[in-house]
Amino acid sequence: MEKMTFEQVQTVVKTMAKVAKDNEAYFCELDGVMGDADFGVSLATGFQSVMDKWDTYDMTSIGSFLLGVTTAITSCTGGCSGPVWGTLFMRNGMMFKDKTELTASEIAAGLNSAIDGISKRGGAKLGDKTLLDALDVIAKSLEASAAGNGTLNDALDTAAKAAYECRETTKQWVAKRGRQSFTGDRSIGTYDPGIVAIGEMAVAIAEALK
Repeated sequence: MEKMTFEQVQTVVKTMAKVAKDNEAYFCELDGVMGDADFGVSLATGFQSVMDKWDTYDMTSIGSFLLGVTTAITSCTGGCSGPVWGTLFMRNGMMFKDKTELTASEIAAGLNSAIDGISKRGGAKLGDKTLLDALDVIAKSLEASAAGNGTLNDALDTAAKAAYECRETTKQWVAKRGRQSFTGDRSIGTYDPGIVAIGEMAVAIAEALK
C-alpha cells in the first residue's frame, strides 16, 4: 500500500478547515439540540486561524507542521473544543516528529495516540458518545485495511464510510460528556456534533485525496 505524502497531509488539514467553514451553521444547529449551539462557530473560528497562519508553519516534517497547527487551533477555538482539537493535532505532531510520509498503520497509531490524549485531558472515554468514538472507528478501519492488499485510497474510503455511519450507530447512545450529558436519557436519539464533524471531514478527505 502506498504512503500518504506530506502534501496530502496538508490537503487533509485544508479539507478539515473547509468542512468546518462550510458546515458552521449546521454544526451549531446540531449542538443547539442539547448543547449551547456554539460548536460550529468555535470549530470554524479555530480552523480559520489555522489557515490564516499557514505561511508561519515549520514545513520540514509532518510533525513540525502539525505542531504548528496545534498552536493555531488551540489559541483560537473557544470552549472545550480548543483543547480537544488541539490535542488531536498535538498527539499526531508528536508521533510524526521527523516523518515526511505516513503508512495507514502509522495514521491509525496517530489517531489512537490522540484518543488517549483527549481522554486523559478531558476524562471522556470510548462509548461516551463523543468524537472519540468516530476517531476510534477510523483507526480500527485503517488498521484492518493496512493488513490487506488494497490501496491507500481504498483504505481511506472504507474508513470514511465507517466514520460517517458512526453518527447513526451512536445516535441511540446516552451522552456522557459535555453539555449534552446534562440531559441524561433525553440525549438518546440525538446526534453528537463532534461525531458528525469527524464523519463529514473523513468523507471530504477521502474524496479530496483521490
